[in-house]
Amino acid sequence: MIKFGTGGWRAFIGEEFTKDNVQLVAQALANIINNEQVADKGFVVGYDRRFLSDKAGRWFTEVLAANAIKVSFIDKFVPTPIVMFKAKEMGCAYSACITASHNPADYNGIKVFIEGGRDADEIITEKIETQIAQLTLAKVKSVEFDQAVEDKLVEVINPMNEFVDSIINFIDIESIKKANLRVLIDPMFGVAKNALQTVLINGRCDVDVINDGKNPDFGGLMPSPSAATLYRLKHLVAAEGYDIGIGTDGDADRLGIIDEKGNFIHPNEVLMLLYYYLLEYKGWKGSVVRNIATTHILDKIAEGHGEKSFEVPVGFKHISSQMEADDSLIGGESSGGLTIRGHIKGKDGVFASSLLVEMLSVTGKKLSELLDEIYGKYGYAYTAEGDCTFKPAQKETLYNRIYVEKQLPEFEYEIDKVSYDDGAKVYFKNGGWVIARFSGTEPLLRIFAEMADKETAEKVVQQVKEFLQL
Repeated sequence: MIKFGTGGWRAFIGEEFTKDNVQLVAQALANIINNEQVADKGFVVGYDRRFLSDKAGRWFTEVLAANAIKVSFIDKFVPTPIVMFKAKEMGCAYSACITASHNPADYNGIKVFIEGGRDADEIITEKIETQIAQLTLAKVKSVEFDQAVEDKLVEVINPMNEFVDSIINFIDIESIKKANLRVLIDPMFGVAKNALQTVLINGRCDVDVINDGKNPDFGGLMPSPSAATLYRLKHLVAAEGYDIGIGTDGDADRLGIIDEKGNFIHPNEVLMLLYYYLLEYKGWKGSVVRNIATTHILDKIAEGHGEKSFEVPVGFKHISSQMEADDSLIGGESSGGLTIRGHIKGKDGVFASSLLVEMLSVTGKKLSELLDEIYGKYGYAYTAEGDCTFKPAQKETLYNRIYVEKQLPEFEYEIDKVSYDDGAKVYFKNGGWVIARFSGTEPLLRIFAEMADKETAEKVVQQVKEFLQL
């Protein structure tokens, strides 16, 4: 069965991610669009650099075109944020990108976006799943791509310049020009280089790039920017004297940052830095939205500036919805995705990276100095993470223990409350917390703990693992 998770539909290439299934998703979406009579709003299709993404983008488009839906097709691999940007600009009711984001190389998938260019919520993805369940391949309509172009059902577009210009116009490009920063980019064989490099070169930055080019295996690494996968970036930034190292995931909606000393800056800290910078240095106002597995230091920064902090379930659709509801300044998650008010309503690693470069330029401070400034004001906390694989037969047992029986380890810290809104999150009275939840994109149980120091946080994660026998 085709099932959508927190980041769209993702599946193994050749097993579930096949031409037939891509066409079924497209036909299901076409049925919804025509039933809702929104075909006249157009539809943007983009794709990333993964194996089969370009072909799958055409399969998808051929079905939409055969169902009389006008498609704007980006015939060049691009960051997912560009698809969201163009869909927002055009006022599309729906759009899609062929990508499995940061998943391993043997995955591919489809992200669906709704009005405003934001991630489709559960209501929409359940509609798609319901439509798919009622379909057979015999009901799928399709037209040859070239014929669809000739019939003007498909328009080939390239919105790269528009997207880049929107970022340049948003950030303080003049301050960046004066700073003469050295930047090293690691797109992890993904799609970020062209857009990000163009923005930074416009800011007169000295820019170098590693791990570029097409590599279906992503160099043997997960295309997810982390302390482990960015080891080459870490070494080169410190050894060659760069001001910042920027890593982006496979479709460039997430980022990982290396400071001038070669230290990995956790995505929690990236969120802290940008929110603090916008409030403290730029004087902007607004609340912050974070997911349930993201640092609570954001709450302290918000409180210190008379602002609110909102906690939502994992999935950027929840962040963008709450941001819209409160006109929040920034929203993000501990996995490296964020956006701010006035930009697109989804994750954008290119934009976030550009804003970090602006931050260094405007403040005249190093990343490490700004982090020390934040911790000096709001206190330090460390987030430990543990991803646990399990056999399919184990999932029901784990689910029952966590969600039904609501079993918890015998923690040595006094519990304030427990939430089951998304996984099981234990809030301790000392301000720390731990959460265990099933991933919505991979067959994993994710465990996060934030405590006063690294040793304690890692100890709590290990305690949960042992309790669940993982």
